[in-house]
Amino acid sequence: MERTIERLLFASRWLLAPVYLGMSLALVALAIKFFMELYHLLSHVVEMAEADLVLLLLALVDMVLVGSLIIMVMFSGYENFVSRIDVKEGDDTLGWLGKLDANSLKLKVASSIVAISSIHLLRAFMNVPAQEKHSLFWYVVIHLTFVVSAVMMGVLDRISASTHKSATE
Repeated sequence: MERTIERLLFASRWLLAPVYLGMSLALVALAIKFFMELYHLLSHVVEMAEADLVLLLLALVDMVLVGSLIIMVMFSGYENFVSRIDVKEGDDTLGWLGKLDANSLKLKVASSIVAISSIHLLRAFMNVPAQEKHSLFWYVVIHLTFVVSAVMMGVLDRISASTHKSATE
């Protein structure tokens, strides 16, 4: 009975495979939106004000960061929790694939969220006249919350790693 339950629990990891496949569809949707915005930029670049150009470029950078985050979560999550990704020798490979454990992935995700939040904050500051004063305050508070959370996750990871290192010595 115990062996059957353990096999079922282990096999249930495959329930995540369609979720990671769904992430690739989300990446397709993001790519479509990216190219729509890029087309808008290129077709109006001549008459566009500099501030509007910078805001649109920041939106494109934001989408690239989100896309990179999706790739990172999709590949490393699949490899960590479902199955190893076998790539034939000579094919394109990702240097970090197989090197990110769950803790490293959490830190990379947190860092990406801080970067995305930074871009949103910069976009808000670029458009200060249209922003309400209290909304800028909350943008900064939320951004600082992300920064503090990412730093604390890094500190906790370092403490945990040093504790495991000293326990194995």
